Amino acid sequence: MVITYYGLSCFKIQSGDTVLAVDPFSKESGLTPPRFGADVVLISHGHDNHNNVDTLTAKGADIFKITGPGEYEFKGIVVRGIESFHDSKNGKQKGKNTIYIIEWEGMKLAHLGDYGEEALRSEVQEALGTPDIMFLPVGGGDTIDGEAAAKLVNEIEPRVIIPMHYKISGLKAKPDGIEVFMKEMGEKAEPEEKFTIKKSGLPAAEESKIVILKTP
Repeated sequence: MVITYYGLSCFKIQSGDTVLAVDPFSKESGLTPPRFGADVVLISHGHDNHNNVDTLTAKGADIFKITGPGEYEFKGIVVRGIESFHDSKNGKQKGKNTIYIIEWEGMKLAHLGDYGEEALRSEVQEALGTPDIMFLPVGGGDTIDGEAAAKLVNEIEPRVIIPMHYKISGLKAKPDGIEVFMKEMGEKAEPEEKFTIKKSGLPAAEESKIVILKTP
């Protein structure tokens, strides 16, 4: 499995010839929209920085689109969408957000989208379990900040943490930089171009690894 980061909460996740995209953004973000072929796309919520499916190219007849809570299966990928909120006021300020649990290649991935709840609700914690890989917003503003993200990591204990939705060059929004989260975690990591992983290469259960990915 190869994971590539494009900024905000957008990722390309590829295994063999199958490509899964998450939260493709528009040029209104200030960033260059991602352009690649995809078989399936996950959308965490209806904002043009997360649902610009038109920037992607269908690898088959069409792209299989998943846009909210429910259970889905596509080409051996099992996806479960969990309802959450974009803010800490039960969605009263910014609406709802979908967390996606992805089971693929024998691993459990959790993409939190624009998760904004400061306190982890029991039903969300139960759904997340202990993911092998967690894509975690850390920049604050439209999502939880570095402090809340670090607290969530300590509660969930994922094996691999991939931060997202933080300040990068060109982005119009002004979230915190990645260094805020890293300071809260007491960790350092060198940015990588891509992250290649398989089940046998995951850290041990009692360990964790933070992977910072560069954007194209």
